[in-house]
Amino acid sequence: MLSPRVGVFLLVGFCLASQVFAEDLLTPAKREIAMQLVSSAENASLDWRKQYAYIEDIDDDRGYTAGLIGFTSANGDMLDVVARYTSMRAGNPLSDYLPALKALAAEDDSAHTGLDPDFVGAWKQAAKDPAFRAAQDQILSEQYLKPAVEQAKEDGLGPLGQFIYYDALVMHGPGRQREAFGGIRAAAKAVAKTPAHGGSEKAWLNAFLDARVMIMRKEKAHEETSRVELEQRRFLNEGNYSLTPPLRWRTNDEDFVIER
Repeated sequence: MLSPRVGVFLLVGFCLASQVFAEDLLTPAKREIAMQLVSSAENASLDWRKQYAYIEDIDDDRGYTAGLIGFTSANGDMLDVVARYTSMRAGNPLSDYLPALKALAAEDDSAHTGLDPDFVGAWKQAAKDPAFRAAQDQILSEQYLKPAVEQAKEDGLGPLGQFIYYDALVMHGPGRQREAFGGIRAAAKAVAKTPAHGGSEKAWLNAFLDARVMIMRKEKAHEETSRVELEQRRFLNEGNYSLTPPLRWRTNDEDFVIER
């Protein structure tokens, strides 16, 4: 039989573990914060729900950038969104563009071959359909949010670290290349230890952000680093590892706040 003192320690440990789980970035409240933070940097707005219809070529060699987190025609995730939407709603405004999107993704081609002149209008029309919005939500979660949270947990990180990984994965994409998420993480590992391997959370996240900034400054259309330096680094310096409001930050020369 456990002594009362041991029983109390176990209960406290269980409660702390439950609290950490409750603050997971996948829970509705934290996911809402993550979506607002990304939208502030990507679209200069906290109203991320308006971004389903967003689409433009931002001249970053990724073709069209569109939707909640900037799915791109060159890198394949836009193809995945349209394919998922078509599986839900056959004959939708975007289904005829699947062959062109497949060809562009296969070649990692930043051109608009097979998309112009009507693709932009078709995307905006599709964004009125709840099924299309659901397709964007699903691909976002499957390819970006869930993988980021899983890797962050393996590295011993809380909600702030989970968001830092998520935002990096959104911008740089998965993979082990130097400029991709895996390459950034590898560069950080060369100078710091993850909390899961005995390092401090602050030192590790600073190393990760340093590695990311180096990549951003060399990437076309990503040289502006305020989403790291004046947002994520600010939360880190404030010790807000739980990503708990109020949150105040600056990105792209605009100030934002989430009060609660």
